[in-house]
Amino acid sequence: MEKVIWDIEANKVTSLLKEGKRVDGRKFDERRKVTVQKNISDNAEGSAKVNMGLTEVMAGVKMMLGTPYPDNPDKGTISVGAELLPLASPQFEVGPPRENAIEIARVVDRGIRESKTIDFKSLCIKEGELVWIAFIDFYVTNYDGNAFDAGSIAALAALNETKIPKVENDKIVKHEYSGKLKLAKQPLLSTVSKIAGELVLDPTLIEEKAQEARFSCAVSDDKTMCAFQKGIGGSFKASEIDQCIDLSFKSAKEIRKLV
Repeated sequence: MEKVIWDIEANKVTSLLKEGKRVDGRKFDERRKVTVQKNISDNAEGSAKVNMGLTEVMAGVKMMLGTPYPDNPDKGTISVGAELLPLASPQFEVGPPRENAIEIARVVDRGIRESKTIDFKSLCIKEGELVWIAFIDFYVTNYDGNAFDAGSIAALAALNETKIPKVENDKIVKHEYSGKLKLAKQPLLSTVSKIAGELVLDPTLIEEKAQEARFSCAVSDDKTMCAFQKGIGGSFKASEIDQCIDLSFKSAKEIRKLV
């Protein structure tokens, strides 16, 4: 029964797009309203909550001490995780991260990592022995589509507020800090869905049910594209990929003012 209902809603989305309209009245290249609330957690080194339409994501950054990888003895690193909580949507289940959560985390991670937003060498405390690992976790608490972009915005907003804990004798001094985490870039994801041959920015849940292909592109404030991901089935023409990238630069420029 649920599938029948979604099929009916998806058909409605498709019919409206053929008439040049979206279900919520937005233009094809228009993002939903985004609000960002920073420093929502006293226990995280950096945190933020993002509302993008009805989609809500909370992100936190925790700086932990660890051992560097053998092939990068003078570099720290990041680890990005995504949780699609059951309270956010009936389609999410309790248990280990499913494939969709893993994909979202990896795409957000790639945008931050490949843009060289964080100088991993600056996270080294003792070469070959001790480095900082920035754990960036975000939680989808209400879902109405496009956790990719909401997670990216929340992660970047949290990183912009992140403080580096003070270290003495190779141990963290609680509630004391040595300064803020320095970011060289400000990368953000923008996701476009292809539905009935049309390209729409920031798809809602209903639009996701109707999409035939998805393209997420991360761009930074130095006007470079740092990562992209083509999702689900379907395909894009070369000209459509170019259009998606152009939309990404335009959209990220506006959202970057909030983070």
